[in-house]
Amino acid sequence: MKNNSDGIQLNKYISSSGFCSRREADSYIEQARVTINDNVALLGQRVSPGDVVAVDGERIKLKTGKQSVYLAFNKPKGITSTTDPKDRTNIISFINYPKRIFPIGRLDKDSEGLILLTSDGDIVNKILRSGNEHEKEYIVTVNKPITPEFLQRMASGVPILGTKTKPCTVRQDGAKRFRIILTQGLNRQIRRMCEYLEYDVLALKRIRIMNITLSNIPLGKWRALSFTEVENLNQSLAGSLSTEEASEPRSIEPKKESKPKWRKK
Repeated sequence: MKNNSDGIQLNKYISSSGFCSRREADSYIEQARVTINDNVALLGQRVSPGDVVAVDGERIKLKTGKQSVYLAFNKPKGITSTTDPKDRTNIISFINYPKRIFPIGRLDKDSEGLILLTSDGDIVNKILRSGNEHEKEYIVTVNKPITPEFLQRMASGVPILGTKTKPCTVRQDGAKRFRIILTQGLNRQIRRMCEYLEYDVLALKRIRIMNITLSNIPLGKWRALSFTEVENLNQSLAGSLSTEEASEPRSIEPKKESKPKWRKK
């Protein structure tokens, strides 16, 4: 089995084809669902020119200069943010878009709101990597009245999943409702933070990712991003590192602090 150090990394090859994100590509590889030249592939393996890559027997082909797709979708509860066809609630089957796309990151099955989908594998890791500090805004309803202590502790960081969450911006939006802006995306982060402080989340909606807002997209519907939105998104990502780039030493200027960009629904 070839493992050419000069080739392209397997998860990047799959992601660049528009099949799925690198994260999901790694999951497929770990499940032994990816082959290179009919041999089961391994994590970290590289693809050389002429190699045939397949997922579940479906051959993966790199894109050839076609225009990328960027969608904003208002995900309902009950839909799973995965491309895996074995999951009957997967987001791709629900949207049924005519071209190959995949979600940028995840939104809990029990949550609703904005999630971006694309065929552009290069943009995904730059948005997802927490070190790039790209904002995501949520509206959260909990089971009991919110206190100043709750807001302060949520904002300063909460111990979950063996780490402490990054400081974030939190604002009360009703007796039992608040808004929160995160720059990281730990698994079920908001729900776990609330649970640690003895609150239960009754409803959770994401209303913004960077410069893209939920705007007036009806629940269960999507819209294509405008040219201006895509341009602004790319400009915001210009100084961001991908996961692969982040593994290499690099001098980065510290980010200037900015006021939270609260957005209307």
